[in-house]
Parts: sequence; structure tokens; C-alpha cells
Amino acid sequence: MNERLLQFIWQFQYFNVKELFTTQGERVVIERCGMLNLHQGPDFSEAWIHIGNTTWVGAVELHLLASDWNRHRHYDDPYYQKIILHVVWEEDELLFDGYGNRIPTLELKDRIAASLLQRYRCIMDNPMPVSCASFLPALTPLAWYAWKERLAAERLEQKAMQVLETLQQCNGDWEEVCWRSIAGNFGGKVNRILFEQVATALPVRLLARHRNRRTQLEALLMGQANLLGHAGKDAYGLLLQREYAFYRNKYKLVPSALPAAFLRMRPASFPTIRLSQLAALFHRCPSFYSLFCEARSVASLSTVFADIAADDYWNTHYHFKEESKSQPKYLGRYMADNLIINTVIPLLFAHASYHNTVHQKADLLSWLLELPAEQNRITREWQAMGITIHSALDSQAMTELSNHYCAKKRCLVCAVGNKILNAG
Repeated sequence: MNERLLQFIWQFQYFNVKELFTTQGERVVIERCGMLNLHQGPDFSEAWIHIGNTTWVGAVELHLLASDWNRHRHYDDPYYQKIILHVVWEEDELLFDGYGNRIPTLELKDRIAASLLQRYRCIMDNPMPVSCASFLPALTPLAWYAWKERLAAERLEQKAMQVLETLQQCNGDWEEVCWRSIAGNFGGKVNRILFEQVATALPVRLLARHRNRRTQLEALLMGQANLLGHAGKDAYGLLLQREYAFYRNKYKLVPSALPAAFLRMRPASFPTIRLSQLAALFHRCPSFYSLFCEARSVASLSTVFADIAADDYWNTHYHFKEESKSQPKYLGRYMADNLIINTVIPLLFAHASYHNTVHQKADLLSWLLELPAEQNRITREWQAMGITIHSALDSQAMTELSNHYCAKKRCLVCAVGNKILNAG
């Protein structure tokens, strides 16, 4: 038993509530257990409880042992002067208020099912990434859908907060936020920071001067990423070097000191290919912000990324060092979907939060239902455990569940954990 579990049990009334009495023998009837308080003060506020012949409305404090009250020095803390009930696992000490009256105490150690405690220990002691795997699916399909929807919304809210932080850094310039966000996504997990540095060093107002000159765009992006050092072996590489050298001097640019990563990466995702595709996208789109805000469907967003390809030079190259078998380097459907799921929809969700348009948030969640599920380690693990993942809403939800609930053992605030602990 621990205090957080005791709070959980009290909050959901997962104990025998029949014939409740304080340790002094006064009858207890719980009308409302109160609201969990995550800040300073008693654990629950606004509880409504009958004790003896009196109805009380106020705060409830929980401890494993009654003596924790004194150990935590609640007796001289004004926040705890209006406690209506002290709920404990075990009353190991009699407590009195400032007037010498016994503090009403409810002991729960003989009222909580042993099976609940056993399941809790089983989950907490399991070292596997998903501690409750042996209990799955636990929820009904309808309950799973509701939980996934909430998880996906939580994930979007977190991403929206990051977007709004970037908006502050960009002095309220949404176009610049869109550019940095897209560039970061093109870098993937491994090169994200590098690509974000490149985008920050080359703001939209600067790159816009070169929008109609795709080669110049590519030279600026490649140069800032420090990828032109080995480019002088052919005419195209030399052209990029000359272009970047000129504009580096003109704009006083300083290339990123962060090296681009190629190791253990699919060649199609090499930073050279992605930067060339990013240049093509910037060349095509007069305004990311306008295109995204004017989109009314997933289909309209998909057209933004349709047929984006690296420069023809990259048909026979993955880097500047040597040639490869000829193959056009299109952005591809999977990458386009990834951009919509992980960049565009979070951007629009942040925009909706900024302008307080709640209905648009609901629309964006429905867009995730239209997009195919992402395929990665997390989604494969959940599918192996029998959890269905059909859409991007599912994959985003399960990513949120894995990263922010399972990995942190937050089973007590998880719908699945709640159901398992209350089973039977």
C-alpha cells in the first residue's frame, strides 16, 4: 500500500462502503468523496459526508498511518484546520484537534479487497514496457475507443503547447512557425535538431527571395547543414558550393556545427535527400500557413505534399560521394502522411487553441481517423498484445499511452489500469 494508491481507492470508492464507522464508532455515509487536489493542502476538497447525526462539507486528508498527520506537521498548518474526515490505512495513533477533540478517522485496511492489492503489486512489479499486458484487453471496444480519443487529444494538446512556445520565439509569426515545424519533421528523429537549426538560420523572409530558384534554395539548405564539403566532384555539386559561398557571404551565414547523421538510416531518409525534397516543397508553396489554414479536409492537405521529389541529380545519388542506381526520390505517401499527422494537424490544433475554436479541434481529431496508422515499434507491440490499431488516431493514442502512462507507471490514472484494478 502507498498513499497514491490509497487516494485512488478513495477517489473511486474501491472499498467496502457498507456499514462504515469511524474508529470512535460514529456511522459514516459518503455522499461525495470530494475532488482530488493536486496542489497544496488536503488531498480532497468539497467532500460531502454524514458523520453520526451531522452532515459535513469540506476537506478529506488521507495517510497510510494516522501518525503521519503529526509527522507531516498538519496540526499547525492552517490548510488542515477544517478537515472533516481523516482517512487512513491504519490508525496507529489517536489524533486530536486544537480543542482537544478526536479527529474523525476512517480506517480502510480491512475494507479493501486483497485481489485489488494483488493486481496492483503484479502490475507495479512487472518490468515489461506494458505492465498490464497479461490483463489485456481489459476494456470493451467502446471503452477503448473513448480512451484512445482522449489520449490522442492529450497528445495533440502537448504538441500544441510546443508549437505555441515556438510562436512566442517567432514573435507571433505563424508562417515562421510552420516553416520551422515542417523542417524539423523532415529531419526525422535523428536529424530533427539539425534541420530546425537550419530553418532558424534561414527564416522565411530570407528564403522567400529565392523561392523561384530551386537550386539556390537547395544550396542554402545544404550549406547550412554543412553537407557541401564533398560536393565538388561534379558540376551540380560545384554549382551548389558556388551558390552557397556567395549567399553565405551576403547574408553573413554561419553553418550549423551539428553533424548530419547518415548511419543506420534508410537511404531514402538521408539528410541530403530530405533537404532537396524540402527545397522542392518550399519552391512549390507560396505560404504554408495559408495552405494549412485553408485546408478543409485531409485530401486537401495531401495535395500539398503530392509528387514532391528531390532534384533530378538525386535520382542517381544519395550523397555527393558516389552514384547509385537511377531512381526518382519522391517524398512518398508514408512521409506525406507523417507530415500531416505529426506536423500539420498539431499546428492547426495549436492555431485552434490560440483562437479558442473548439469545434476545429474536434474536426482535427476526426481527420486522424481518416489517416492510416503509423507503423513503428510501439504500434507493433500493442498489435502483438491484441489491441487494434486501424487509424492515425489509434497510433497516436497508443504512442501517448506508452510514453506518458506505461513508461511512467501511471496506471492509477489510466482507464485500462482503473478497469483492471476494479475487476471482480
